[in-house]
Amino acid sequence: MNGPATGARAPVAAHPSDPSGSVTDWPDDTDTDTDTDENDRPDSGDAPPTDPPVVKGGKGRALTGIAAAAVVTVLAVVVAGQVTDGRDTAVGTQSATDQARDARDSATGADGQPTPSSSASAATLTYEQAMGTKYPLSAKLDGSGKFDAIPGVDKAPGKGQKYTYRVDVEQGLGLDGELFAEAVQKTLNDDRSWAHSGARTFERVYSGKPDFVITLASPGTTADWCAKSGLDTTEDNVSCDSAATERVMINAYRWAQGSSTYGDRIHAYREMLINHEVGHRLGYSHVTCDKNGELAPVMQQQTKFLDHDGIHCRANPWPYPGS
Repeated sequence: MNGPATGARAPVAAHPSDPSGSVTDWPDDTDTDTDTDENDRPDSGDAPPTDPPVVKGGKGRALTGIAAAAVVTVLAVVVAGQVTDGRDTAVGTQSATDQARDARDSATGADGQPTPSSSASAATLTYEQAMGTKYPLSAKLDGSGKFDAIPGVDKAPGKGQKYTYRVDVEQGLGLDGELFAEAVQKTLNDDRSWAHSGARTFERVYSGKPDFVITLASPGTTADWCAKSGLDTTEDNVSCDSAATERVMINAYRWAQGSSTYGDRIHAYREMLINHEVGHRLGYSHVTCDKNGELAPVMQQQTKFLDHDGIHCRANPWPYPGS
């Protein structure tokens, strides 16, 4: 496990190299330990997305997709008896983000210029380095439930069907919200993602009413919001698209720590998290790979498993990995 970030990130070039590359280049040595029981796995037989999605009922999922907004007024989910025992209610150590901020502050004098003794001591992380680093966060963290929207606008780079989204980060996580927002924008507008072949384009906004809100939240808060759509994320500590609400929930524990199925490939895992949950918001349901050694479709529950029914699937963060 890597340690927390200790410095600010450097500006990213327009076309940085992709350290994760296409997963088709990965050696087939992925840890196939599962994070779920055999009986919790979805049915197999569907192919990766190649056409506009047909919304269908995924196993254990509530109404999904942007179309769910049309009927949200008739959906009433009573959430009772939320399990809170054992959840952490505070972060006991200084966060990675705070440490980075302290390093930057200590490296400057009163005039805002770097001090001779500390200018070289503040480490600088590139986007790829920050995305390739795991960060400490408790699997039982139950946050405040209060969110901050990440300021600024990232214009949609394409000319396809435009979706607008806001990025909210729960207060007190100690994670880099700007890194998260940057990752969402880069991932969704990658040609291997849902923007494939110019079909869609994604724009981050700060105000107004977006199509959806991508939310980074503690496991406890993630569970609360997912329960509003009849989804239980507590058993496997996963993320969800809370389709009865505006929020696509990304579990901060998974964002920080990843899963056994991806091992140390945390950059690619984070891309998969974004693509999978936004895929639900776009109307896609769970599928699995059909043949031994195939890439797992991005809509496979890869946090939980890669292998099913005697078939070994290979980790894959992209809807269109061959692009």
